[in-house]
Amino acid sequence: MNNVRIAFRNLNRQKKRSFLLGGAIAFGIMIIIILNAFTAGFIVNVRENFSLYLAGHIFLTGMEETESGRVINVIRDDTVLKDTLKRLGIKVKYLVKRSIFTGTLIFEGEYVLQKIDGINLKKEEGLKDRLILKEGSFNALASDPEALIISENVVNQLQAVLGDTILVKLTTATGQQNVGEFELAAISIDPGVMGFSAGYANLEYVNELLNIGQDKCTLLSIFLKDFESIDSEADRFYSALSQKVNMFDRTSDKEGFESLRGVSMQGEWKGMKYQLLTINDLLSRADQLAGIVNIIGLVVLLILLSIVMVGITNTFRMIIYERIREIGTMRALGMQRNGVRGIFLYEALFLSLGGAAMGFIIALIIMVCASIINFGMGPLFFMLKNGHLFFKIIPAQVILHFALVAVLTLTAVFFPARKAARLDPAHALRTHY
Repeated sequence: MNNVRIAFRNLNRQKKRSFLLGGAIAFGIMIIIILNAFTAGFIVNVRENFSLYLAGHIFLTGMEETESGRVINVIRDDTVLKDTLKRLGIKVKYLVKRSIFTGTLIFEGEYVLQKIDGINLKKEEGLKDRLILKEGSFNALASDPEALIISENVVNQLQAVLGDTILVKLTTATGQQNVGEFELAAISIDPGVMGFSAGYANLEYVNELLNIGQDKCTLLSIFLKDFESIDSEADRFYSALSQKVNMFDRTSDKEGFESLRGVSMQGEWKGMKYQLLTINDLLSRADQLAGIVNIIGLVVLLILLSIVMVGITNTFRMIIYERIREIGTMRALGMQRNGVRGIFLYEALFLSLGGAAMGFIIALIIMVCASIINFGMGPLFFMLKNGHLFFKIIPAQVILHFALVAVLTLTAVFFPARKAARLDPAHALRTHY
């Protein structure tokens, strides 16, 4: 305890020097904590926002091979799927059907390729919280079977206004060309993220255009009550379904949202075959991006700390030279070499932890201030939480960074401390500086 008190006293004796060294450590910790918290929050926001946008956490698509050999995207009977969910006791918040196609919207000579989701608005009340309308209302979609909601970007390309009749050209589920009419009922604000901007129409009318039957769908979306259990529940669901129906391998090479649009699968089969995907599968690239950012952040931290450690090593060499007679006095009074070395190591430990704590506090203040700013709608909309930045601090990462800083600082000071411990007391007492 005497060594600890002496170490504290020594740090207080040179407040300016201690503050500068601790400030350098604090800066590195501040940067890495903000970066890691932002990437963790980014993943949470993207998953939650896209889950609401797609109305689910777990998705099932069905591929049916007809007698003619054509493969069509449809789920004709979801009884087995629903019964399996119930039998497993998976906690489902709600389950919805969607039918999806990509067609060409045409209006007075202008045309745009657009993804259209057929939805049942009564069962997707959450969409009203996620989809922000610039003009029009959701009531039209509920009352008009041919109503259409598309983004302002698409509307501008078509040069249309509310109430206009827009033609749509598409390919049915069985491969025939078809043409339909929509009435522009509402215009949504375009989030403009990843090119992912869907239009919305009534499920029954979309099924009619696709020629798959009124009670069918191309996508079954399952929204769980527990967001953290997505992967484990999906694995249970997949294992149980594999025993009852024909399933595609979960390690399919299909990536991203194309898997939800009815892209034909490789391989041969007879009858129905299902594919199970999760929101985590669809956003795997976001996970990869976050991982890359974290690695870059760690490399930057190591570079910053390496520079700081060189400074700490040189500073402690100078400190030992300044205190050489003090060291000689302590040794002459009976302090052992381990005690002298321990004093300097304690100083380094307190310096590193104090600097890291200061960096952590500054990072918290910056994150709180940044999260107050409302960025509204824009290119970063899906990365935000209701228009605000969201930072998620992972305690394990913080502890790891604190430990890393402490180890590097102790390593930087160890050799100067060992040199101080080996000083001859008589020689040290005779030394003047």
